[in-house]
Amino acid sequence: MILGLKKQTQTLGIVKSASSYYLASRRNYHSWSGQVEKKKEQDGLFLHKSKGQHLLTNNRILDAIVRISDVRPTDTVLEIGPGTGNLTMKLLEAAQNVVAVEIDKRMVEILGKRVADHGLEDKLTIIQKDVLKTDFPQFDLVVANIPYNISSPLVAKLVYGSNAFRSATLLLQKEFSRRLLANPGDSDFNRLAVNVKLVADVQFVMDVSKREFVPPPKVDSSLVIIRPKEVKPDVDVQEWLAFTRTCFGNKNKTLGSMFRQKKKVIELLNFSAGRNGAKVGVMNQKCGKVNWSSEFEWVPREETIQAFSW
Repeated sequence: MILGLKKQTQTLGIVKSASSYYLASRRNYHSWSGQVEKKKEQDGLFLHKSKGQHLLTNNRILDAIVRISDVRPTDTVLEIGPGTGNLTMKLLEAAQNVVAVEIDKRMVEILGKRVADHGLEDKLTIIQKDVLKTDFPQFDLVVANIPYNISSPLVAKLVYGSNAFRSATLLLQKEFSRRLLANPGDSDFNRLAVNVKLVADVQFVMDVSKREFVPPPKVDSSLVIIRPKEVKPDVDVQEWLAFTRTCFGNKNKTLGSMFRQKKKVIELLNFSAGRNGAKVGVMNQKCGKVNWSSEFEWVPREETIQAFSW
């Protein structure tokens, strides 16, 4: 019995010591973490996770991205969200020119100085604007580590925009890329995949661990390549978006049951007719009169991006 009490006492002592060590480690970690954050703020390099500022730092992966993108010496490359220029420097070595779109003034200053220090400033054009509100100059391909919070509208702007390009190599949130890659018959087939694959082919390249970024995001990333189709279907974009919105508007209904709803069919008919300057008459069987549904307003080209509510 005495031996049993001694063992319990020893066990409690070990647990108590381990708990003390754990708490002390937590205090030291938070103290160190706070010092790092203050240091970043003092240096003007504080990175905002809410704005998707996660810098890829692994040179091996950066080299692989440039190699896989098939950058040619005559290419003009569009980079979105270059940050401090880890990927930009690699692109400048491989391409003729790089156009970098960056909204953060601090990053623009750091990037400009870094490029100038290497004597490559003549090959770089920096556009300090919101990428979703910017008219892109001509470019041959896109290579970018995309901020997670603008992935959907940005992909829409690229594939449905007026700029013709060879390919877009994008580092995206892993879950988003899986949705983008989904095919008919897959359980996660979705509107995003349908809309993008109407006009482009999407290829999975590789996964990238969240540990390769500073600061680390909460989820892993995936690298994909989007290649616009040489021959695109002759469809009205706004009508197509309205159609797919209806198809994927209710996951619990089949397409058959959805299109048996007269209201949904009439909405699509009126939208199509309104886009072509006509009206669709709806016969009211109860009173024997014709009601003219109001026409859907035309969505301007620059607002097409907002219509991609994926």
